[in-house]
Amino acid sequence: MTVFILFPTILAIATSFFHWPTFGEVTFAGLDNYRNLFAPGSQFTAALINTFVFTIVVVPVNLVLTLSTAFWVATSRFSRLYRVLFFLPVVTPTVATAVIWKLIYQPNGLIDSTLQSWFGIHMPNVLGDSSTALLAVVVVIVWQGFGYNMLIFSAAIDQLPQDIIDASMLDGAHGLGQLLRIKIPLLTPAIFFASTVTMISAFQIFSEPFVMTAGGPGTSTVTVVMNVYQTAFQGGELGAAAAPAIILFALILIVTMIQWLGQKKWVHYD
Repeated sequence: MTVFILFPTILAIATSFFHWPTFGEVTFAGLDNYRNLFAPGSQFTAALINTFVFTIVVVPVNLVLTLSTAFWVATSRFSRLYRVLFFLPVVTPTVATAVIWKLIYQPNGLIDSTLQSWFGIHMPNVLGDSSTALLAVVVVIVWQGFGYNMLIFSAAIDQLPQDIIDASMLDGAHGLGQLLRIKIPLLTPAIFFASTVTMISAFQIFSEPFVMTAGGPGTSTVTVVMNVYQTAFQGGELGAAAAPAIILFALILIVTMIQWLGQKKWVHYD
């Protein structure tokens, strides 16, 4: 743990206080790297806002869709087949998925060609418009991560204690009432785990927007991790890249701690 987690974290924190070019002299910078993040012309603010938007949209949409689908799959006689099919995007390389969706979205792509042949109209260039590009990427991210949480919820639903379900039915609980008052509370440990993992993944979004839009148009889809990558490997400033990485690390740590403390009030382990 010391070698693989603690040492790299301490090294990244220390690096953020230096002017550390890929080639050249390393000098102490104090808080300059952090001040520069919020200086005029910096794209970090836009990256931070986009990352929050991605997280706020992706997490609830993913949880609602996957939980609903898991309940539907649990009642199907083809449940095993559906679980395999829904899990396929998870094991598909993210870059390949992003490239395929980019081809689907682009002018004369699958959607545009279908609309032209069926209705004689063109699909707007959603990836080329700053007002729709972020939403188009969100759709891909939700689709890519759909199977993972669906599988977690499916396993949790299969483990619901049947004696409690039967007892609730004897007490008159059926349908939506049974779902909201019995099944959902029993699933709260799985919901807490899925929400935490999905939230952390959403904060670290990189591959999909990088491949599909490279952060554009403008800065409409740039994320904090993308900002770190561009600063370090395209700009050659390792110290300046470490500063946003440390801020992202602190944000994820704080939000995770809040979730962990808050779960005592709504997660039922008994």
